Amino acid sequence: MRCFVAIDLPGDVRSALDAAQARLRAAAPRADVRWVAPAGLHLTLKFLGEVTDERRDAVRAALEGVARGTVPIGLACAGLGVFPGPARPRVVWAGVTAGLRELGALAAAVERALEPLGFLPERRPFRGHATLGRVRSPRSVGALMRALEKAPGAVFGSWTASDVVLYRSHLRPTGAIYEPLARLPFTGAVA
Repeated sequence: MRCFVAIDLPGDVRSALDAAQARLRAAAPRADVRWVAPAGLHLTLKFLGEVTDERRDAVRAALEGVARGTVPIGLACAGLGVFPGPARPRVVWAGVTAGLRELGALAAAVERALEPLGFLPERRPFRGHATLGRVRSPRSVGALMRALEKAPGAVFGSWTASDVVLYRSHLRPTGAIYEPLARLPFTGAVA
């Protein structure tokens, strides 16, 4: 099963991101982007790839250890952009503007906890973001980039993340469906 580790977004942030997607779609209707359904929006900490049933319990145990040492994290989501850049965008994202240091520390703790189980550390630096869409071709990219330039100060909301989620990804022709396999609450003490 394909799995990943993430932080969920609250309903009001998902709704605000859905509205931002709708504005981008309206401004660039011919852009070849597969937009993420609002229910699938999240902050990925680590993509695991294929995980066997036998390894799933070990992954959960490792994540429980990380969650026990983590305090709830105040987060805010704002701003829109693309990876890797405007010349050849592949991912349309919404940024994390508060709690980014803590989120990065959590992602690093997840990496360290899962490496002994055979999950290689990510080579790229961690960038906290919610993926809004994946650009499939350069068709109408100019219109999409102009729409993004018009929304530099977009604010989508804030919340306190209180758990980490191990998700299973079911790939479908219409887009992925994410099934939570485990929700692990943050129970670390505030210093």
